[in-house]
Amino acid sequence: MEKKLLLSLALAASAFTASAKAPSDPVLMTVADQPVTLSEFKYLYNKNNQQQATPQSLDEYVDMFTVYKLKVADARAAGVDTTAAFIKEFTGYRNDLASPYLRDASVDEQLLREAYAHRLENVDIDHLMLPLSPGGKHLADSLRQAITNGADFYEAVATYSVDPSKTYNKGHLGWITANVYPYAFEEAAYNTPTGQLSPVVETRFGYHVIRVNQRRADQGEVLVSHILKRFPQERTAETDARVKAAIDSVYTLATAPGADFGAIAMAQSEDPGSARNQGKLPWFGAGRMVPEFEQAAFALADGEISRPFASQFGYHIIKRFDSRKPGAFEDEQASLTEAIKSDPERADRAKNARLAQLKNDHQSHIVTTTLDLVKKEIERHGCFDSALAVTFGTWNQPLIQTSGSAMTVSEYFTKKPIFGTVETATAYNRIDTGTAEQLDEMTMEAEKQRLENTNPEFRNLVNEYRDGMMLFEISNSKVWDRSSKDVEGLEAFFKANADKYAFESPRYKGFVISATTDSIAKAVDSYLAANNVNTDSIGVELRRLFPRNIKVERVVLPAGSNPIVDAVAFGAPAPDMSGNSRWKAYTTYMGRLIDKPEEVADVRGAVTSDYQNELERQWVKEIRAKYPVKINKKVLKKLK
Repeated sequence: MEKKLLLSLALAASAFTASAKAPSDPVLMTVADQPVTLSEFKYLYNKNNQQQATPQSLDEYVDMFTVYKLKVADARAAGVDTTAAFIKEFTGYRNDLASPYLRDASVDEQLLREAYAHRLENVDIDHLMLPLSPGGKHLADSLRQAITNGADFYEAVATYSVDPSKTYNKGHLGWITANVYPYAFEEAAYNTPTGQLSPVVETRFGYHVIRVNQRRADQGEVLVSHILKRFPQERTAETDARVKAAIDSVYTLATAPGADFGAIAMAQSEDPGSARNQGKLPWFGAGRMVPEFEQAAFALADGEISRPFASQFGYHIIKRFDSRKPGAFEDEQASLTEAIKSDPERADRAKNARLAQLKNDHQSHIVTTTLDLVKKEIERHGCFDSALAVTFGTWNQPLIQTSGSAMTVSEYFTKKPIFGTVETATAYNRIDTGTAEQLDEMTMEAEKQRLENTNPEFRNLVNEYRDGMMLFEISNSKVWDRSSKDVEGLEAFFKANADKYAFESPRYKGFVISATTDSIAKAVDSYLAANNVNTDSIGVELRRLFPRNIKVERVVLPAGSNPIVDAVAFGAPAPDMSGNSRWKAYTTYMGRLIDKPEEVADVRGAVTSDYQNELERQWVKEIRAKYPVKINKKVLKKLK
C-alpha cells in the first residue's frame, strides 16, 4: 500500500499533552493511557464523514477510531517514532505544514502586488556593473557621484563596467520587464525616477548603477519562430555579404506560396536549440531578446513574416504566431507566485519579516557575554584548533536562548564544529555566521512548538501526519510485509482454507513460452526435453540462454482467457501469430488441467488478501487485550 495514500486517508492525530488542554476541551477517551480530547475526536470524525460516500454512525466511528488509536499505541510501543528515518521524514512533513505560518502574509501580498505593477510597465535603462571585489562598492559609489556631477555615463561604462553585454550595447540595456533580473536590480530600476541614477545596487553578480531613461506600458509577450544565419567568428564585409545572401535565399523560400516555415527552419536555421523545434521560441516580452530581435518581433502582426534583419549574432527572419497582454491580477497571480518563489531574494523577504517578529515574540537572542568569552578564549589561544574545540566541549554556559530552550557552548560546537586550525578572524566570522543561523533555527522551532500548543488547525494537521506515518509503519510490519515474507504461514493458511478457493471450472496450469521465431521455440523445446529444469528457475534459465528472444509466463487459466492456452488445453484452433509484432511462435512446458488449486501460487492474490485480513484480525484482537481503553460516556453524549 502506498504510504502517501495511507497518510491522506489516516483517521487520526496523536494525543494532546495535558498542558495543551483547555477546560472546555474535556478528555473523551484514553487509549493505552494516552488522552484523546473531544476537539480532536470531533475534527477527525467530521473529516472522516466528509470523505465517506455514506457517513458512518457515531458508534461505528468510535469503534474504528479506537482500533486506530490502539494500532498507533502499538507503533509507539515498538519505537516506530524513534527511528532516525521516521524522525527525518516526519520533520520534513512538519516543516512543510508549518511553512505558511512562518511567513508574513502581508509581505507576500505586497510582493505580489508589486510584481504585478512591474509586469504592467517596461523601463528603459542604462547599466554599469562593477565586480564583487573589496574595492568594487567604493568604485561604484565614486563613479555614481562622478556621473551625477556631469561625467559621461557611457564613457564610464566603456572604462570600468564588467558587464559582458557592453561590447554590443555600450551600456544601454534597453527596455526591461519584471521577473527577469535579480529582485534588488529590478526594484532599483522600477523605483528610480526617470532621468535619475539609482543608488548602488548589490546582487550576486556585482555592484550596479542604473540610469532610468523612460517608461512605457508593457507591450505584453509574443510567440514566434525564427531562422538564423550566423556571422562567422572572424567577420569581414565579404563574410557579412555571404550571410546576407544566404538569408535572402531563405527568405524567398519562406515567403513562397504554401511554404512551411517550420520545416524550413529545421533545415536552414543555424540556431540549433530552436531549429530542432521548427524554430519555435518560448513566449517572451521586453528585455529578454537583443533589441533588434525584440523590435522586429513586436512590429509584426500575428501570422506575418519579417524581412531579414541583423543583430550581433547574424541575420534573422521571424514569423510571429500570437501575442498576449498581461491579464487581471487574479489571472496573473499563480504565475507571479511561482516567479517570486524562484527568486530566493524575493521569496525570503516574507520569511525574514516574520522571523524578525518571532525573535521578538520568543525573546530569541545570542548571549553576548558568553559569545565575548568564547572570542576572548580564541584570542588568548591565538587561533581556533582541535585543542580549543576540546576546551569548548566542556563549557555549559548558554550561548543562544529562545523562550523555553537554550543551547550551550558545548552543544553549539557539537552541532556546528570548526575543523582544523583556523586563524582568529576567520573563526570569529564563522561563529558569528553560525550562531545567527542557529538563532534562526531555534526561533522557528520555538514557533512550531507554540503552534502545536495554541493553534488547533496546525496541531491537528501535524498529529494526523505523525499518526498516519506510525500507522503505515506498524501495519507494514504486522500485516502487509509479514504476509509476503511468511511463506510457511501463508501456505498453512491456504491448506486450512483450500475449499474456499475451489475453481468453478478446470484450469490449465503450466508455462506459456512465446518466441520470436519457430526455430527459437523448437530450440526451447529441445532444451527443456533434455534438461530437468526447476520450475522456480525456468524463467531465469531460459532468458539466460535465449536473451530478448523469449517471454516466459506461468499461468493458471480457465478456457477463454488466453488463445494459446485455449488451443493447447481446450480444443480451440491454433492462434495466428503472424500479426504479432514481436512474438511469432510459442511452446508450452509442464502444462496440465487441474480441477482445484494445488498450491498458494495457483491463487496467490486471493489467498494473500485473505491472509492479510486474518493477520489484521489477530492483531486487533491482540491489541484490544494488550492496551486499556476508557471512554467517558458523559462526554460522548455531547456528540449524539
